[in-house]
Amino acid sequence: MTHREVELLAVGGGPSNLALAVAMEEMAPPELAADTLVIEQADSIAWQRGMLLPEAQIQVSFLKDLVTLRNPQSRFSFISYLHSIGRLSEFINMGNFWPYRVEISDYLRWVAGTLSRVKVECSRSCQDIWPEYDAAGKVSGWLTSLADGSTIRSRHLSIGIGRDAYVPDVIAGLPERYVIHSTRYVERIAQLRGDVPYRVVVIGSGQSSAEMFDAVQRDLPGTAQRTMIMRSIGMKTYENSKFTNELYFPAAVDDFFDALPEGRQQHLDEMHTSNYSALAVSTLESLYRQLYLDRMSGKGSMRIVTMTDVTDARVDGEEVVLTLRSRRTGAVQELACDLVLLGTGFVRDMPGLVRRLAGALGLERIEVSRDYRLKIPDSAGAACYLQGVNEATHGIADSLLSMLAVRAADIANDILVDHEVPAADDELAPATTVSTQ
Repeated sequence: MTHREVELLAVGGGPSNLALAVAMEEMAPPELAADTLVIEQADSIAWQRGMLLPEAQIQVSFLKDLVTLRNPQSRFSFISYLHSIGRLSEFINMGNFWPYRVEISDYLRWVAGTLSRVKVECSRSCQDIWPEYDAAGKVSGWLTSLADGSTIRSRHLSIGIGRDAYVPDVIAGLPERYVIHSTRYVERIAQLRGDVPYRVVVIGSGQSSAEMFDAVQRDLPGTAQRTMIMRSIGMKTYENSKFTNELYFPAAVDDFFDALPEGRQQHLDEMHTSNYSALAVSTLESLYRQLYLDRMSGKGSMRIVTMTDVTDARVDGEEVVLTLRSRRTGAVQELACDLVLLGTGFVRDMPGLVRRLAGALGLERIEVSRDYRLKIPDSAGAACYLQGVNEATHGIADSLLSMLAVRAADIANDILVDHEVPAADDELAPATTVSTQ
């Protein structure tokens, strides 16, 4: 077992902590940047690795990368990445703002490998984090234990691990071989035989559900029947008017944070279909064309079942039997299948790692400041930042790429204040005066 000490430990090598790593690289004094470590449990840096489908595009502008909204001149921008690999001209010629998911994932890997001071280490799985206390009983730092038995002590901590995958209780009891959540689709689907006439059921009505429903015919070409089950009245497109999209500006975070509870709730309710339970227009139109052609041919290999709950699931022999209840009529029927794909999203509660840490701190509630800093009653300079899990206080964009660059600056500036040092170059890294309006 080994033990190390760093000033800032960032747990999770996803976009949030990579944006923070870039901010520290550009804004912090060299010695502080060099004392920053990002750890990732997987053996490589990737983004949404379970859904890295060949033709899937993101629904966010390439300009909302890890850095551009904070520092448009940064060498870590998506444009710099494209230039470095010789694909900038081709991307410009594509004529759109929305990169493919696989190239955003490759961009993140490129950034991690391009950092010169901040260190990024893969195959470092965090098991638990405990607070450490000084002689006065105040929190002075954090001790992080890894799966290999080693530990890392830090004064500052950033947790950016995302939320836990949501598996409905009714499905949770099924053996793993019959169920694939979208977070593991690419990995698990590759392990199945492609020539078997699977009967596949997809549960959910959002983008990930639709993408799996579409992809399974390519990934398992022998599939005999695809069925999509949802509680809603039907699939719908994202609400993405330009007025709505202004609520994804970084400047909108202050308005949301300062709003009354009822104002925050109205915002979240009305903005729901701008990010959840909806599809990109191109995805919806493609699926409808497939359904139309399937009906026209008389094959009947595609079904979309709306206003329906899955109320029970059991294994019968070598197949799964789902019990379905119609919300429209109350009628109950059974559906046999061979594979269940879950596009059910993520648990809305804080991740288990954060909840355990809060328990160790004796916190009754998990709350953060405007700068994403966990509120701790007695701290002796130690700080813990929570990234991507603050939708209730910072707005619906908190878990999205839209916030990365400016949020990283907020956190980096808070850390620099703790160290009583200014940003390394305010001209090149304007963190608090950014406006996208």
